[in-house]
Amino acid sequence: MTVPASPRPAFASDAALRRGLVLLTLVNLLNYLDRFVVSALVESLKRSALALTDAELGSLMTGFVVVYTLASPIFGTLGDRARRPRLVALGVAFWSAATALSALARSFHGLFVARAAVGVGEAAYGTIAPSLLADYFPRAQRGRAFAVFFAAIPVGSALGYVVGGLVDRAFGWNAAFLVAGLPGLLLAGLILRLPDPPRGASDAAGTEVPVRPASRAVFASVRGGLGAYPGLLRNRPYRLTVLGYAAYTFALGGMAFWMPAFLERVRGVPRAEATVVFGAIVVATGFVGTFAGGWIGDRLLRRTDQAYLWVSGVATLLAVPCAIVVFASASRSVYVPALVAAQLLLFASTGPVNSAIVNVVAPTERATAVALSILAIHLLGDVPSPVLIGLLSDAASLGRAVLIVPVAVFLSGAIWTYAAWRGERS
Repeated sequence: MTVPASPRPAFASDAALRRGLVLLTLVNLLNYLDRFVVSALVESLKRSALALTDAELGSLMTGFVVVYTLASPIFGTLGDRARRPRLVALGVAFWSAATALSALARSFHGLFVARAAVGVGEAAYGTIAPSLLADYFPRAQRGRAFAVFFAAIPVGSALGYVVGGLVDRAFGWNAAFLVAGLPGLLLAGLILRLPDPPRGASDAAGTEVPVRPASRAVFASVRGGLGAYPGLLRNRPYRLTVLGYAAYTFALGGMAFWMPAFLERVRGVPRAEATVVFGAIVVATGFVGTFAGGWIGDRLLRRTDQAYLWVSGVATLLAVPCAIVVFASASRSVYVPALVAAQLLLFASTGPVNSAIVNVVAPTERATAVALSILAIHLLGDVPSPVLIGLLSDAASLGRAVLIVPVAVFLSGAIWTYAAWRGERS
């Protein structure tokens, strides 16, 4: 999990940068554990006193993502103007408290509000942390640094399934929310000690922009800072990258939320085994796939500036037939290997596509660019996908509803491949 040494930026030692990467990665792991613990609790919540429908269960993820999406532009603008560690620490503490409070819900509406509130805290972290990492490491190492950071997505998601499933079975769904939420409160204090370098500190000389103090003037500038978003929409490479990312997020969001329930209902896998088996597959394939994608992207960057998009596009297209087999075959000896292959190929895109996003915008707009990408990928991606699959499941069956996932996977791969091809020609 180490990033090779490079010329040390003046603002911090190599050891401090590595510690920053490790801490941000650890918090990202908790971020996704918290986000997907509810997926492990779907069947328990459905059969509990809350008696939730599939549409209501899907809306728990959708409600979170809507708030997360709408809050992201505000935090993105603040992240390009204020001291980033303070904003990140505030966000981590807020989302952790909201997760713990989910354990006290006594109705669908109470649980919905608690899960939606998690989105406010995660918006602060999700928009700002990548901009910090982009200033910690130079362009030639960002694919690997981002691979380390985003490897926390499959690991955290898997832990959400595994920890949520095991705690649910032993102590109930209420305890699972407490276990997911409380550790983040401890990490929030450590984030305050992270270095906050000038914007562009690890880019070409002369591009550095000093950190601005968190003052009334900073917050007053948020309104004016929102004007950066139209300029990003006119950036064609950025626009295509984010559009492909939205289709990718639609597919992964729907699969991540409903896969344990699919294995139990459609394939007849026992509940505890479904969450643990899927979680184990996610953590193994995500860890390997994310690192492989980041390493390959950095290696190919020596040959083409479009390396990150080529890796993302080709790997995602190769995942399409595997995803079809996952949902079409009833044989465990067939669908499990197909699931492993699909997850490996899909996770290979994680580091490269996020590296592509921060590389096609100015250093002073990176948090804003990440915020707009979050807005787009969730608004078009995993805001509609869990609830849409839930509605289709209520109307027909879960086995048919999930067939929408391979279609979205194909769209994402096609868009990224087209974007890389256009970039080569421009």
